[in-house]
Amino acid sequence: MSQRRTGLILDFGGVLTTPLLPAVLAFEQREGLPQGACLAALYKDTEGVRITSDLERGAVSQTEWNDFAGKMLGVSPEGLMGRIFGDLRPEPRIINAAAAARKAGIKVGILSNSVGLAPWDLYDGYDLERLYDVVVISEQHLLRKPDPELFEITLKLMDLPADQCIFVDDTEAYVKAAEQLGLAGVHNVDPAQTVATLSDLLGVDLSAA
Repeated sequence: MSQRRTGLILDFGGVLTTPLLPAVLAFEQREGLPQGACLAALYKDTEGVRITSDLERGAVSQTEWNDFAGKMLGVSPEGLMGRIFGDLRPEPRIINAAAAARKAGIKVGILSNSVGLAPWDLYDGYDLERLYDVVVISEQHLLRKPDPELFEITLKLMDLPADQCIFVDDTEAYVKAAEQLGLAGVHNVDPAQTVATLSDLLGVDLSAA
């Protein structure tokens, strides 16, 4: 007989926040860029993919990334990361569900690929250290999702085996990477559906927070 899972690991951007894509599209519109310019320059261009991965691992600084991305996009590099994601807001349904899970005795951790912590801090105002049991930011470990070692570090800090944990991410490839290590995966597309799925998996009504 399977036991109730006792650990929940959440991605940050696009899970605890509103979706990333609308924020990026709004930035492109403000800057007079064609729709999809950021995706093409930073996530499809080989060099753009490399430097963004290096940023997530802490191998380059956010300022260095801003300079590179500014040249690629033809915009000012000043505070560029913050300008791109400036429209992100907290996602209350997931945040409240995480609080309800902790209240029910479930350990809740954060596992996030970093976008650099300065000069703009994506995590500012979310009080992660107080509200969650474990916080793993990729650059602080010189790794990035989907590196298996980063998941293993998170599980060790959670002090739980993989089969006791659920992992939630808005990037499907990272969910699949977690599932390969034995975690239950939830691809966050709609927060309300995610909360319902987590409630079923954890055996706790997380929508009543």
